[in-house]
Amino acid sequence: MSQFRVAIVAGAASLFGTLAAVSAAEPPVYSEHQDLSYYLDDAGQRHSIETVEDWETRRAQVVAHMESVMGPLPRPERPVPLDVETQETVELDGGIVRTHITYHTDRPEQRIAAYLFVPKGADGETLPAMLCLHQTTTVGKEEVSGIGGRENLHYALHLAQRGYVTLAPDYPSFGESADYDFEADEYISGTMKAIYDNIRAVDLLQSLPEVDGERIGVIGHSLGGHNSMFTAVFEPRIKVIVSNCGFTRFHKYYEGRLKGWTSTRYMPLIDSRHHNNPDEVPFDFTEIVAAFAPRPFLASSPLHDGNFEVSGVRDVIAAAKPIYALYGAEEKLQANYPDCEHDFPPDVRGVAYEFVDRYLKR
Repeated sequence: MSQFRVAIVAGAASLFGTLAAVSAAEPPVYSEHQDLSYYLDDAGQRHSIETVEDWETRRAQVVAHMESVMGPLPRPERPVPLDVETQETVELDGGIVRTHITYHTDRPEQRIAAYLFVPKGADGETLPAMLCLHQTTTVGKEEVSGIGGRENLHYALHLAQRGYVTLAPDYPSFGESADYDFEADEYISGTMKAIYDNIRAVDLLQSLPEVDGERIGVIGHSLGGHNSMFTAVFEPRIKVIVSNCGFTRFHKYYEGRLKGWTSTRYMPLIDSRHHNNPDEVPFDFTEIVAAFAPRPFLASSPLHDGNFEVSGVRDVIAAAKPIYALYGAEEKLQANYPDCEHDFPPDVRGVAYEFVDRYLKR
């Protein structure tokens, strides 16, 4: 364990605020995660979830369990200034301006690279915005930005063409962050590093005069799909979430073999502490999806996705529906099960874009 990580465990890293306050109370442990009809009190006694307040008790426990695996969410008293710098500006067809920018998230000595798309405004009104997160690909943000990679995954460009301000950053270890060293940072997991970078991306979007700060969503494919979901649990300013080919229940991820989640880029404690055993991991995607309620969420889950078993997605959606019902928001939890493989073809993207339009466009 690096010196930085020892400091986190000791509660000494200023980036994370006072860790002791975050981790002092251990949440009760749930033996399984599909049944969202109850919560456990501090004595381990079951109570039926019948109100939003009841669910909020369990939701707080879900977040605590996520942080126990991912590491604590940074809560600095004074975040590092973004200090946005423009590297290049290009005007595209239709009057869309694509700007290559860099900015700080957690350290003044490190900059994140991203592409920012700003379409023509509508009569001077502010525009909705989408954070667009890329899949596992060496080119990183270039793929969703329409510069490289597969055309089906150019959704930052596509959404700009639909009238959204879009921001496409690199995930640590991809694109211009290819040399990122997870062992030398202050985080327990690469997942939490990405979550915090994405939270600062929302800060950036809200700072833009072209953006309506109350109309911000997130979309991603594969890595970008679950990266979107993890971020949205911790970031309430994200009002709409779309995950394409992004998840399944841990028990149905390669029949419960979780090694793919355990590199330093993701969550190594799933291996070292929880033995790659879905019975031991203290949270699952069922609780994550329920934690979005009442915000709109679309699970786009192809029938032939070789990475994320579709039946596990169906399980998640069915179990989370009663929580959305508590908020009177059943219609905001949607799933699309297209007849394709691990991809985001035009008809599937169309469903996703229309879902976003329904909730973010006036």
